[in-house]
Amino acid sequence: MTIRRLPENLVNRIAAGEVVERPAAAVKELVENALDAGATRIAVRLRDGGRTLIQVDDDGSGMGPDELLLAVERHATSKLPEDRLDAIRTLGFRGEALPSIGAVARLTLTSRRRGDDNAATLTVEGGALGAVAPAARAPGTTVTVRDLFYATPARLKFLKIARTEASHAQDVLERLAMAHPQVAFELTLDERVALRLEPAADPATRIASVLGGEFGAAAIDIAESRDGSAIAGSIALPTFNKATAASQYLFVNGRPVRDRLLLGAIRGAYGDTIPRDRHAALALFLTVPTPALDVNVHPAKTEVRFADPSLVRALIVGSIRRALTQHAGRTAPTLGTDALSSLRAYSGSSGFAPRFVAETPSPYFEQAPLALGAAPSARAEAVATQATPASFPLGAARAQLHGTYVVAQTQDGIVLVDQHAAHERLVYERMKSALEAGAVPRQALLMPVVVELDSGGVDRVLSRADDLASLGLVIEPFGHGAVLVREVPAPLAQGDATALVRDLADELAEFDDAAPLRSRIDAVLSRLACHGSVRAGRSLSVDEMNALLRQMEHTPLAGQCNHGRPTWIELKLADIERLFERR
Repeated sequence: MTIRRLPENLVNRIAAGEVVERPAAAVKELVENALDAGATRIAVRLRDGGRTLIQVDDDGSGMGPDELLLAVERHATSKLPEDRLDAIRTLGFRGEALPSIGAVARLTLTSRRRGDDNAATLTVEGGALGAVAPAARAPGTTVTVRDLFYATPARLKFLKIARTEASHAQDVLERLAMAHPQVAFELTLDERVALRLEPAADPATRIASVLGGEFGAAAIDIAESRDGSAIAGSIALPTFNKATAASQYLFVNGRPVRDRLLLGAIRGAYGDTIPRDRHAALALFLTVPTPALDVNVHPAKTEVRFADPSLVRALIVGSIRRALTQHAGRTAPTLGTDALSSLRAYSGSSGFAPRFVAETPSPYFEQAPLALGAAPSARAEAVATQATPASFPLGAARAQLHGTYVVAQTQDGIVLVDQHAAHERLVYERMKSALEAGAVPRQALLMPVVVELDSGGVDRVLSRADDLASLGLVIEPFGHGAVLVREVPAPLAQGDATALVRDLADELAEFDDAAPLRSRIDAVLSRLACHGSVRAGRSLSVDEMNALLRQMEHTPLAGQCNHGRPTWIELKLADIERLFERR
C-alpha cells in the first residue's frame, strides 16, 4: 500500500481519543479554558452524565468573531505568546481541546469580548465547520457540547452509566475549584444543583468547603519551602485514611495532576503510619520555578516532569513527616464516632466485661520494660499512680479489658488503648532512635537458636546479615536450610527468636533490590518491634498502664502502630451521655 495523508476530520477524531476520553475530560478542558480567560464565575451543566449535554458558561475575557474560527483550528492558541514551552503559565497551551470536541460532537461557541457591541456564535458538527453568526450574550463565553461521541459511536460503548460519568465530572470540577479558590463554581446535573461554591478567601477555606467537616477535623495544615520550591495545603491524620487514593488532591503550579513521583512520595511520607491497603487523604499545592517543570508530557496534561525530582520528593516527605510528628498526640475524631456507632448497634447484647486490675505488678516490664533501659524508677511509678484525669492528655488508667485494652479516664471523657499496638509504636520509635545513634542494645542468647527455613528464606536473611546486625540481630549460616541466631535486640530477649526470623524472611521477600535501604530497615525494625511489644492478653498493673500512657504522650506518631492501626480512641463524655439518652 502507498503512503497517503489522512483526511483532516479523521486526524481530529484520532486526536480527540487522546484529549477527550470521556465527558469529564471535556469538562476539564472547557473549564480550564474559562480559567485561563480570567473568569470569576463558572457554571457547568450536564445532562445524562454529559452524553447528551455539556455546557460551560463563564464571565471571562471572551472572543471576537475572528477568534472563534481560529479557536476551533488545531494548534491555534492564545496562551503561548512567546512560543516557549519552558515558560507555560496557563492551564491550556496545546490548542487541541475545542477542535477535538468539535470532531466527535455537536459543538456551539457563543462569545462576546468586553467592549464589543454584540456576541458571535459558531457551530461545529462532527468536524464540519459552520458560519459565524451574530448572537446575544453578556461578556464571556458559553460552550455547548451536545451528543458527545455521536461521530465516533464505538467510543460510546466504553462510557459508564450516567451517574458514574457525572461523578467523574464533579471530581474534575472540585479539583479545579480547590486550585482556584477565588473563582465561584456551580455544577448542575440533570437540572439539580450538585455543587455550588462561592469565592473563598484562601485555599484552606475552599478545601474545607469541598472535602467537608470530617476531613477538616482530622486535617493538619503544612507550609514549607526549600531552594525556590514550596509546598502548602492540608493533610489528614493517619487514622483518617481511605480505601482508595481518590481523596488525594495534588496540584503543581495550580494545575491538578496525578503524578507517580508525587503519589510515591506521599506513600513514603506516611510510611508506617497507615495500613498498606489504605491511602492518605490530603490536598497539597506544590509550587516550583517554571523552568524546572515540564507540563508538556501527555495530552491530558495530568502528568508532569521535574528537573530535580529528588528535591521535590524530599520536600514532600520531609514536610509531611514533620507535620505528623508535631501532631503525634492526635487521632481522627471519626474513630470515636465509629466506636459510638458500633456501641449503639451492640446495645442489645450482653455488653462488656472489664477486669479491674489489682495492684500486684506484672514481671513483664522488668524483663522487657517500656523504655529500652531499666524498668521504670520508683519515682516514676509513684507519679503514675497519682495520675488524675486532668493531669495528662491521655488521662489516668482505670481498668484493663480482656487483658488487651486499657481504659483511661480523661477530664471530659474516656480513652481506650490497644496495649499491644501502642507499645509496638513505642518500641519501634525507640529502636529507630537507637539505630540513628548507632547504639541498638543487644542481648546474647545463652543457648543460640537454630531456625529452619527454605533455601530462599536462608538466602534472603543471610544477604541482609550486616543490616540485621546493625539492628541488634546477629545470625550466621548453620548447615543447609537453617540459620543460627546468636544475639537479639535487648527488648526481644524474652521473645520467640524462631518466629521473628521466619517473619523477617517473609518480610524481606517483599523488597526487591531496587527498594531503598531505608525502606528495608524500617520494615525490619517494624517487625522487630512487633515481636518485642507487650502482647494482647498480658495483665498489666495500674502503674504499668499509666507508664504506657505517659510514654505514648511523648512518642512521635503514637496515635497508630507500625502497621497503621489506631492505638487509642477517645470517647467524649457528652457523646457517651447521648448514647445513654442522658441528653
